[in-house]
Amino acid sequence: MPATLTSDDVLTRSTPAELTVAVEPAVNMLSTLMLIDKVGSYSGLGDWVNRAAARLTPDQLHRNRLVLEGLYFAVQPERRWPSFEAYLADLESSRPADLRDRLLGQIVRPHVPTNPTRAQLAQPAGLLADVDAYLAFLRTYFCDIDEAIERAAHALLNDPPAMQRLIVGHLRELWQGGLAAEWEHVAPMLSESASAFQRIGLAGKSGIEAMRLITGQEPDEKWERLIAEARQIIFVPSAHIGPYLRKSLSGQTLWVVFGARLPDGAPTAASALSRSDLLVRLGALTDDTRLRILALLSQHGELCAQDIMTLLDLTQSATSRHLRQLSATGYITERRREIAKCYALNRERIGDTFGALERFLAQPGG
Repeated sequence: MPATLTSDDVLTRSTPAELTVAVEPAVNMLSTLMLIDKVGSYSGLGDWVNRAAARLTPDQLHRNRLVLEGLYFAVQPERRWPSFEAYLADLESSRPADLRDRLLGQIVRPHVPTNPTRAQLAQPAGLLADVDAYLAFLRTYFCDIDEAIERAAHALLNDPPAMQRLIVGHLRELWQGGLAAEWEHVAPMLSESASAFQRIGLAGKSGIEAMRLITGQEPDEKWERLIAEARQIIFVPSAHIGPYLRKSLSGQTLWVVFGARLPDGAPTAASALSRSDLLVRLGALTDDTRLRILALLSQHGELCAQDIMTLLDLTQSATSRHLRQLSATGYITERRREIAKCYALNRERIGDTFGALERFLAQPGG
């Protein structure tokens, strides 16, 4: 179930949020496993994610989606963990009913208690008792749901021990089946990214300023709302998320998962991290359709998504996938024109990418 946020959730604070950058093994690896479910709709994800999606059996893929979409709020970390194994051990030792209540508490949390209609719909007992009421509630307050997944999740919510066995068994199977080895491989690179940003210092910066600095992206209105309500913001470098961002929110702690990178202007030694950042940027350009989209925007100045679909004879899903990657990488800018999303070329970002490539090649050992 995708998390949503309404304007009612925004808290006004005078105290700046605590800011940090850390590798966060539990949030990091759960994010990686969630990306497996996105391979069909997001291009530019890390190689390990694409290989895992191709390697897993249909049953494993189904369980992955059930655990990390239908039951996500039961597995979402509520605090920081020193290792994925410690996080798993806590899941296994938790009372099954507590995991169920954690999920139900998260999905009803955003709804205003002073609104009688919303309060009535958001009663956990009623949601548990009636699967159709549960699905109707999710459709009302979440962007999109997979009915088959949510029906299976509802059945497990009514059998907490079975739910816990499924969650722990699936996560442990994937951890021991390749995720642990991948974590060992990428952890040094992630630590390099976190340390580099910690060295430049975040003291005195707002959450918005820190997000621009660390992720290299401009937060949109939804991100601004999330940042506004957070008392603690932890930026988490990922080896697998590509050019995208992902959030994890527990209480007033916001984790922001971003593609591992070095601070702008930092020395680009010929490390795995600097190569990884370049590969994300250049990877968005290694596709004929995306190059054609950039060429169209160069010629026309600005085009809406429907125009691009028509001119290149693309399906809506293919157009969305390519525009999503180009936008996340910064090569195009997006604005709304009435109800349409329209796009323009960001020449500065393209020039910066090739400048970064030149600087990388100029490094000894590059």
